[in-house]
Amino acid sequence: MSGIARMRSTVLDCADPQRLARFYAELVGWQVTGDDGDWVVVSDGGRFPRLAFQQVDDYRPPAWPSAEMPQQFHIDVTVDDLDKAEEQVLAIGATKHDFQPSEDDDFRVFLDPAGHPFCLCVADDG
Repeated sequence: MSGIARMRSTVLDCADPQRLARFYAELVGWQVTGDDGDWVVVSDGGRFPRLAFQQVDDYRPPAWPSAEMPQQFHIDVTVDDLDKAEEQVLAIGATKHDFQPSEDDDFRVFLDPAGHPFCLCVADDG
């Protein structure tokens, strides 16, 4: 299937792009592939797709699930062992969110070091 465009980057605003890039590089097993100070890129070594982090001087993290400062988007990553992955993301700087909406514990919500929500999701067969 051909679309209008090809996925290039998902970009997250933050106060410290180097710190957030290191966090996500460790989370997904990628590497920092570009850093010009206020713009840092993480990828699997190819050009695209990639995650990018841009410095915002007056950055304020989302306050999800509040509508006052909504999350606007979040990243879901798949893991094979939810408990082990939770230990690992906490060790690299994530915080487990107080609000956990999963009724079946098939995903857990965390905040990255800049306060963006992301979910660890149980791998499924489909």
